[in-house]
Amino acid sequence: MKVKGKRVAITGAASGIGKALAVAFHSANAAAVIASDINKAGVQAVAAEIKSEGIVTDVTNEEDIIRLIKESNDNCGGIDIFCSNVGIGAYEDFLKITNTEWRKMLDTNLMSHIYVVRHVLPQMLDRGSGYLIFTSSAAGLLSQLGSVTYSVTKHAVVSLAEWLKITYGKMGIGVSCVCPQAVRTAMTAQGAGVAGIDGMIEPEVVADDVLEAVENEQFLVTPHKEVLEYIKYKASDYDGWIDGMQNLQEKFIDEINDIIK
Repeated sequence: MKVKGKRVAITGAASGIGKALAVAFHSANAAAVIASDINKAGVQAVAAEIKSEGIVTDVTNEEDIIRLIKESNDNCGGIDIFCSNVGIGAYEDFLKITNTEWRKMLDTNLMSHIYVVRHVLPQMLDRGSGYLIFTSSAAGLLSQLGSVTYSVTKHAVVSLAEWLKITYGKMGIGVSCVCPQAVRTAMTAQGAGVAGIDGMIEPEVVADDVLEAVENEQFLVTPHKEVLEYIKYKASDYDGWIDGMQNLQEKFIDEINDIIK
């Protein structure tokens, strides 16, 4: 899908990857870029930078998603591209994770995407065109040492994106799933841990890769190219890959335990 002239909505746009996406789409001459985030001051600052509108949105609240889409439709006449970008991370001791902590991760990292699709997809299907972008993680293709909640929810996002592409791809709906390793954002401010094994990249690098993927209608976006090799190895020798991850865990175990504490 050509980005120029398209109407774009982005969640989690106050900082990090979301902000970089907002700036990148604006620079690529999108017709409109609607920035949304739970951080009012942050999203208003981004909106001012790209001369657009900022909408305060709690993505874990389905009614907020409905309002975001309605306001975007009212202001722009519709949404061509939706970047569902919000996510949170956590390190935890599996045996001590509460149901409340599980629900927080599921609501933020999975249900937010489901709410978006539920309410934006119908207009795209009616038009016969639209594009959905999901920010997952390399952890959604591999695993996140020290965080079962992050691993499980990010795997679920990849599965959701795959299913949507399979189901609606021939109905004019494009889908991209973004799976970076460590990106310099608020989430990695205290250090990237094992996720930074192949280096920390800037959010702008991710945004550039996303726009290229949209233009080429490419499903999987892996800003860290090493991830593709890891996937190939995992597919060719699953047990060997698990052995390797166990060895990697032993290497980083002290750092992981320090974070969990």
